[in-house]
Amino acid sequence: MNKREFLKTSGVILSGSLLHRFASAETQEEHRTNWAGNYEYHATNLISPTSADEAQAAVKNCATLKALGARHSFNGIADNPVNQISLKQLDSMTLDERARTVTVGAGVTYGKLAPYLDSKGYALHNLASLPHISIVGACSTATHGSGSKNGNLSTAVSGLEFITAAGELKTLSRQHDFERFRGAVVGLGGLGVITRITLDLLPTFQVGQAVYENLSISQLEKNLNEIFGSGYSVSLFTDWQNHRMTQVWVKRRIEPGTAQKWAPEFFGAKLATKKLHPITGHSAEACTEQGGVPGPWYERLPHFKMNFTPSSGAELQTEFFVPRDKGYEAILAVEQLRDQITPHLFVTELRTIAADDLWMSMAYQRPSLALHFTWKPEWPAVRAILPQIEEKLAPFDARPHWAKLFTMRHSRLQQLYAKMPDFQSLLGQFDPKGKFRNEFLDTNIFASGNAAARNG
Repeated sequence: MNKREFLKTSGVILSGSLLHRFASAETQEEHRTNWAGNYEYHATNLISPTSADEAQAAVKNCATLKALGARHSFNGIADNPVNQISLKQLDSMTLDERARTVTVGAGVTYGKLAPYLDSKGYALHNLASLPHISIVGACSTATHGSGSKNGNLSTAVSGLEFITAAGELKTLSRQHDFERFRGAVVGLGGLGVITRITLDLLPTFQVGQAVYENLSISQLEKNLNEIFGSGYSVSLFTDWQNHRMTQVWVKRRIEPGTAQKWAPEFFGAKLATKKLHPITGHSAEACTEQGGVPGPWYERLPHFKMNFTPSSGAELQTEFFVPRDKGYEAILAVEQLRDQITPHLFVTELRTIAADDLWMSMAYQRPSLALHFTWKPEWPAVRAILPQIEEKLAPFDARPHWAKLFTMRHSRLQQLYAKMPDFQSLLGQFDPKGKFRNEFLDTNIFASGNAAARNG
């Protein structure tokens, strides 16, 4: 059955009064895509409620739907053949200084929250390389940021408020819901539509960032932990040629009243003399400040400024997480494919992340090294390369980032996530009829979808 036939036979998805009530229910946006433009969403209706009450009514009256965040996922995790709901207008931010938490609406991005927190004297423990992403979407997919001692973004979550399939408002918290909460935080959009999320905070802090050039991969054999532990957050970039990391970005926390000295060499790499973009040949104008100049945490932990197009723009992304103690071997395994990878690659970034206890997190119960590939928008070529990379990383039990491109089958994912059966059960408790199920969840979590089309 094609899309048009499906829509004709799917019955009344939204009542007429409800559609009339939501003046922002878009039905004619023919080419709604994700941020990078590689994925076109299939939903006919985009519902944009202005309050949690309106969102509840929409969820209750829809037979099927998915929540749409900042559109930064590279696959169909947020797609639905009929309805998507965008909570972009739910943008409240409520600071609880006594609990040292902030509760934000589902429409809030890190780029909006971070300056607000800093102005109040607070900070988040970690940020992704892009500030443009929504907080709810990032936490729901275990998007991670960086730092050997830093948990991913999801580990800051202490509470969730979401709408169940029945249209009821439900809350879960770390304090009261324990194991079930650990299963719900990285929920992949399957439990319901998140309306608000609560995050733990730190006192604000300053960070300085310096870039080094040309680090031999051989240095990682004996010094991987020392290299990645040399800053609050450290990123290595490579094009996989010449057995080297082209750049090393070191972000160090700077305590008040202290001066940070940056050595001219870093494990043989040379301190850069000018501001650089991770992708060779790209202008560094969009990048956050370098040269060791101190600045607020939110202006240094991301690689890219909020008011610029991040990274390359038109691109594809893939990421795999391996145990950190096997990181060097995993790097060498991927390096064997350098001549197949490089023609289609913008850049690869390597980062570390601390272990956590969130069921569906890529760093679940193991300190991890993440290998992130930013590809040119050449999906047929990339789709042919991904199984080769996955095969090279199979001995290291590599887990793919849920919001990026991969070809791994459910049978393999089941082996990589010990809590997968419990997660399936949890989704069934909150969504017994599969209102929030879609092709992505059916294929990768429930093994009942069309595998050939799952991530392309």
